Amino acid sequence: MRVLVVEDEPRLAANVAQALRENAGYAVDIALDGEQGLYLAQTAEASGYDLIVLDLMLPGLGGLELLKRHRASGARTPVLILSARDEKESVVELLNAGADDYVAKPFDLGEFLARAKVLIRRGKGHCTPVLRVGDLEVHTVERSVRRGGRAITLAPMEYRVLEYLAHRPRAVVSKTELLEHLYDFNWEKFSNVIEVYISGLRRKLDDPFADKLIHTLRGQGYVLRAAEAAEPPATA
Repeated sequence: MRVLVVEDEPRLAANVAQALRENAGYAVDIALDGEQGLYLAQTAEASGYDLIVLDLMLPGLGGLELLKRHRASGARTPVLILSARDEKESVVELLNAGADDYVAKPFDLGEFLARAKVLIRRGKGHCTPVLRVGDLEVHTVERSVRRGGRAITLAPMEYRVLEYLAHRPRAVVSKTELLEHLYDFNWEKFSNVIEVYISGLRRKLDDPFADKLIHTLRGQGYVLRAAEAAEPPATA
């Protein structure tokens, strides 16, 4: 998953980014002002951020105006507001402008991470922290995986690839889309790392089982789906 943090206080922005990277395994981009934040949010919209963490008191373009412009463009990315302003009127205005949630400064880091994960799940259409595809279970809170009741040990990047695919079961996900959602702007995206991680996932998730979950559509991408249940025989 990939997150944009728009926060003008460099130390807080770095701490939030570090927490998202280390505790949730997300790729994170940072913008230190509103203009840069809006530019990143809109230029990345083709592939999309999975979450925007937005401060209100920003130099230049304020957070509320950024939010309004972003929503006016048709963007549906979940937005989590960070601000010292917690008056009821401010919260109502933010929610009416298109914010999805709100955390007042100072905030508990554990609560912030939980809210961020919830917004990402909801943005993908999931209401529970356990993603299920056939007999596969991806536990997004503890970042663990089970298949057929058996615990599967994955490398960190293998897990991140699988979690993204599990958020989009039965959808074709291209290599480019995976790269855009798993790495920040500093990553050089011209490599075969995705093929390496998919190979590792197949070895651990598919090889020991008869039913295969990870499918390749040549020239298009990858699909995570369970085998279709056989139809019952017709009766007279």
